[in-house]
Amino acid sequence: MTKTPFTKKSERSKELLGLIHTDIYGPMNIHFIGGYTYFIIFIYDHSRYGYMYLMKYKSESFERFKESKNKIKIHTEIRIKKPRLDRGS
Repeated sequence: MTKTPFTKKSERSKELLGLIHTDIYGPMNIHFIGGYTYFIIFIYDHSRYGYMYLMKYKSESFERFKESKNKIKIHTEIRIKKPRLDRGS
């Protein structure tokens, strides 16, 4: 049995920080220099600009989110409206 394709076409966010996509990858078999085994990405829907952070532990993900949020706040003075996660474990 196969899944049916998506029929609804989603629209990109009309606001600069209206929607942020994020995902965590890892653990990877190959370690980065420094012992990092995970990384998290944040992609801003409107601009398609993104950040990637290396992590040693998956539990660091919330700290990396706060770090990304603070960088945005310093540069734009705009608040994040809606983060979108894939609801992975």
